[in-house]
Amino acid sequence: MKRRDFLKATAALAAAAPAAGQAALMREPKPMPPQAIGMLYDSTLCIGCKACMSACKEANDLPPERLPEGGEWNTGTWDTPLDLSPTTYNIIKAYVNGTRAEKDRVEDGYAFVKRHCLHCVDPSCVSACPVSAMHKDPLTGLVSHDPSLCIGCRYCVYSCPFGVPRYNYDDPFGQIGKCQLCSHLLAEGGIPACCDVCPTGASLFGPVEQLKAEAQRRLAAAPGTELEFPRGEIGSDRPTHVAATGNYQQHLYGDRELGGTQVMYLAGVPFDKLGLPTDVPDVGYPTLSEGLQHTLYKGMAGPALLLGGLVFLARRNIKRNQADDPLFTDEGMEPDAAAKKEEKDS
Repeated sequence: MKRRDFLKATAALAAAAPAAGQAALMREPKPMPPQAIGMLYDSTLCIGCKACMSACKEANDLPPERLPEGGEWNTGTWDTPLDLSPTTYNIIKAYVNGTRAEKDRVEDGYAFVKRHCLHCVDPSCVSACPVSAMHKDPLTGLVSHDPSLCIGCRYCVYSCPFGVPRYNYDDPFGQIGKCQLCSHLLAEGGIPACCDVCPTGASLFGPVEQLKAEAQRRLAAAPGTELEFPRGEIGSDRPTHVAATGNYQQHLYGDRELGGTQVMYLAGVPFDKLGLPTDVPDVGYPTLSEGLQHTLYKGMAGPALLLGGLVFLARRNIKRNQADDPLFTDEGMEPDAAAKKEEKDS
């Protein structure tokens, strides 16, 4: 086969591959763990008080962050992070537009969003970590980071579609920082600090299935309907927060995005306005990346095939060069070929 024909055939196969080939290479999506726990964040209930941020810092013994430009007035009283960082595991951000006259409205409105780890059902960070420093609990599904195993490669940072893990570049022995849903408090029978202090129940902890049912209850209510919203942990005996339901986007974010997440969102404005990626598949990225790796490296067939192809091309080009070189004969190089070649080159 001529090289041009070979390239045409390869291009045709590549064009046809995405639909059938990609599906064939994908591994099965991972299911929701049997005892999955998580969080429901309701943006329409959030009042932007940032009590969750303070509680997170205190519960995880994290230092405050002060902006350099705020040094003159901020003498250490205020924690003023602008984004997630190795020492800020959750943060309240705001969407604003125009006059900001009305909450949870796109035009001339505003809305709050709480950003932290979404504890994906099929997390890219766990898939990308070469030393298992990122770990997903097989029962609860919580994604945790073990600093004692971390080698600082930052693959988890680059692979997370939500931009959550952050690396401490200011420390020569920097580490990854991210929300672990206060697993140390859960081990003592507590709940995540952010949910514990939320005054309106905007951050609600509990089993994922119960949280999904609660989300559907809210989505089914007509806007303006007065409801009782549980606070802290769903099913607990805490006094509820009574308020009118918002005009929800009719979708529970995290129910299907990237194979599902254990931290889910309800909001009154489109989720992309809140910085949540919406143009994403319904399966996690590791379903393709791991499927491709496993296929290529199964029995080392892929690398062996690649090596064989490279050897073939190298040997073919050597023969072609020899055929074009008058110093070579059918029996090989002439006895004084080296001298003739040197004379020719000079």
